[in-house]
Amino acid sequence: MSEQDRLMSIGFLLGVTHRKLAASLHHRLKAYDITPEQWSVLYHVIHEEGMIQKSIAEQTYKDKPTVTRILHQLEHKGWIVRQADAVDRRSYRIYSTEQGRKLIAQTTAIEESITDEVMHCLGEKEHEHLKQMLLKLNDYFGQDMES
Repeated sequence: MSEQDRLMSIGFLLGVTHRKLAASLHHRLKAYDITPEQWSVLYHVIHEEGMIQKSIAEQTYKDKPTVTRILHQLEHKGWIVRQADAVDRRSYRIYSTEQGRKLIAQTTAIEESITDEVMHCLGEKEHEHLKQMLLKLNDYFGQDMES
């Protein structure tokens, strides 16, 4: 592998691209006082009300301490509530509030605009191909975390 290839490795390019996309989304969401990380967690909570923290972590590919921090922030802003699980008092079920649901309704188009821009840049066929390749890499490297 040449020095140039090492400087422009897949990992490096994925990281740079992720940061640019995340920064663009962060900038667009700023007026709503929500970060992309918070948006992702709130979006998942709304689409599966009553999840426990472990499920949220799995669905958003975030570690439990990060999800705990984000849930605390969302609760502080009034966008979610935590309720003790009826069976396991150590667990809490997470529910969105009306205010949280309104926020996601207002901002979903912003998130979709990022996807639309990527689609415009790549075209539909390349977009789908990239998505499939990223899922394949995610699955492959996800196995390392499970062993």
